[in-house]
Amino acid sequence: MSAVSNYLTRTRGKNSLHVTDMLTYLYLSLGTIIMFGPVLWLIISSFKSSGEVVKFPPRLLPYQQEMVTIEGYDEPLPLFNATLEDGSVRQLAQVRRIGLESQLVDPANPEEIIKVPIDQREPVEQVVFSLANYQEGIQSFNFARYLWNSVFVTVMATILTLLVNSMAAFALSKYKFRGRNTIFIIMISTLMVPISVILVPIFLVITQVGWNNTLIGIIVPGAATPTGVFLLRQYMLTIPDELIDSARIDGASEWRIYLQIILPLARPALAVLMIFSIMWRWNDFLWPKIVLTQSELFTLQVGLQTFQSDLTIQWHLILAMTVLTMLPITFVFAFLQKYITTGIATTGMK
Repeated sequence: MSAVSNYLTRTRGKNSLHVTDMLTYLYLSLGTIIMFGPVLWLIISSFKSSGEVVKFPPRLLPYQQEMVTIEGYDEPLPLFNATLEDGSVRQLAQVRRIGLESQLVDPANPEEIIKVPIDQREPVEQVVFSLANYQEGIQSFNFARYLWNSVFVTVMATILTLLVNSMAAFALSKYKFRGRNTIFIIMISTLMVPISVILVPIFLVITQVGWNNTLIGIIVPGAATPTGVFLLRQYMLTIPDELIDSARIDGASEWRIYLQIILPLARPALAVLMIFSIMWRWNDFLWPKIVLTQSELFTLQVGLQTFQSDLTIQWHLILAMTVLTMLPITFVFAFLQKYITTGIATTGMK
């Protein structure tokens, strides 16, 4: 722990901070704010009320107006700091508002109605991290069903992606045949094709085979990715061919070589591709939105649109449910992130 602390606090200047130390800390601080600032704002805003979310100018913390229960009134009344005609400021509870006039009462003496212009009062607020948005959001739409659909699609698509891409990468890295490099170049060149160009042809294909409005129609079309093939192929090139030749001499079949030699040795690259695939599939919105029309098949990302209508957008619920959808992908990334550096650093070495 002390070694990590010494490394983090190490500076170029001996007795004071050098100008390069200041620039480094400034650069790192700005990078941290740019990267994590929006996420922090999202999490904090998920606790805000609907009015507080759209309030301008925006405020960072979730403020909520204090309420007071007064005898003779069925519902709690909102508290205000009201400026009276004599210039004094009193904490009063609002009974009703009529036009530009607010009718208030003193909680200690609720008999008397005090009339104050609305611009002469300020709400009494406090910071409250309420879970009401999360409770209402979960109850407002079929969260459990959408969560299951997202988990099922992500897991099955990731398994299929790892299987298909690893087999393609194994063939392109360890088998010598005519046109191998040409096939690889053509495959990589598809990265330059915008996704919007192929959406219609893919939709027509899955409609013809009867996969429209099914989860399999979301899973299968994106199974083979040029990025995944490239990552795995470049990593498999670092595996010595002598291991494969020795296995063949011992009588191992190609499937056994693939399963017992190639896949275990390519584990870091597979972990990187697994993280990428989980993030792609979990956050995918456009393709499931095109394929699915039945609400019981919606994934979480598509289900969030239920909080948006032609006239209103329930931003406070969207923010709360977005935070919930972020949690699984965050845990997966935290669990597998140690493989990212190893997998990417060794990809491309030969």
